[in-house]
Amino acid sequence: MKVILARRAMSFSTTGMEITTELIKELRDKTGVSVMQCKKALEEAGGDIAKAVAVLAERSAEIASKKSDRTLGAGVVSSYIHATGTVGTLVELLCETDFVAQNEEFKKLARDIAMHATATNPQFLKPEEAGADSQSEVLLIQPFIKNPEVTITNLIQTAVQKFGEKIEVSRFVRYSISK
Repeated sequence: MKVILARRAMSFSTTGMEITTELIKELRDKTGVSVMQCKKALEEAGGDIAKAVAVLAERSAEIASKKSDRTLGAGVVSSYIHATGTVGTLVELLCETDFVAQNEEFKKLARDIAMHATATNPQFLKPEEAGADSQSEVLLIQPFIKNPEVTITNLIQTAVQKFGEKIEVSRFVRYSISK
């Protein structure tokens, strides 16, 4: 009986493809999503990590839209000042609870968004604030400077999936020394 329990804890089989704890751990390390969500995504993707990442990205958008009507009562104000000291950004990133707001990964997300805004100089927060010809200057739809395959909105949706709370950038201000 003990041998069977140990074997079950180490691997899962679905449609002939074995989902090992190592695969689950690799996907969890890559995405930061819960073990059960990683396991389900791997099962759905037949053990293919790349497909599982795509499944999780799709789910994060669905989860974010379900949480869109929740009240935001906590958050952080984060800053990034460039090494030259001539340009910097303040970002207000909101969430539902202090528990998430005090999480180091949440704070890192806020700092990454501030760094992105410092580097790219967006003029608008949301697409509806910009005209049709200014969409490249919208913070939320810009490709993230650390990983151009994802947008700032994708980063936030992934965080919503990870933390289980609604998260949004409420505002940002970029400062620059005039030349």
